[in-house]
Amino acid sequence: MPKLDSLGKGMGRLQVLLAVLALALIPHAWADNADIVVAAQSQVGVTTHYDGSYRALSYPGGDVPASTGVCTDVVVRALRKARSQDLQKLVHEDLKGNWDAYPHPARWRLKKPDPNIDHRRVPNLMTYFARQGYGRTPGRDAAAYLPGDIVAWDLGRGLLHIGVISDLRTAAGTPLVVHNIGAGAREEDILFRYTVIGHYRLPAPILTPSNR
Repeated sequence: MPKLDSLGKGMGRLQVLLAVLALALIPHAWADNADIVVAAQSQVGVTTHYDGSYRALSYPGGDVPASTGVCTDVVVRALRKARSQDLQKLVHEDLKGNWDAYPHPARWRLKKPDPNIDHRRVPNLMTYFARQGYGRTPGRDAAAYLPGDIVAWDLGRGLLHIGVISDLRTAAGTPLVVHNIGAGAREEDILFRYTVIGHYRLPAPILTPSNR
């Protein structure tokens, strides 16, 4: 018959082993949204033009040719590739069910949601991200902007812009931004060049044993 102290030590080791196994099976988050950064950076050199013309798109999952697009397409494509999140569908459905929560400037001449263009408009993406609880307070502290964050700017004269914070920084510590402001997708130092009016951070992806 084993001694009680030996039995107790054995049970203690078993409990420790079970605790370690349990921790290994608990989903945990990545340190940041690096997957969004990589998906945005992959567009540099691929999207080489800017074209803001209205296009009829398939739905869901519709897109203009990868060689062209607007600033919002950088964000839309990044989230599709990194998270399988289709902003065309997500924004359209949220706007359809919450019409009054979204801006409707007279110049858009809209009376109902339009899945061809709704997700390609900066004010709509800003509204959607805010409604999802992703909003953070805009500011000029470079350290507050993490890789994978999404930022919106007021360029002046009624023009808005949006892009993805990179994992690269200037010598002064300012994060670069992946964006398309007219010459295709580029990674540039523009974070504080314009007035920041929106700062959003999606939850980090959950890493489970099946997708490690």
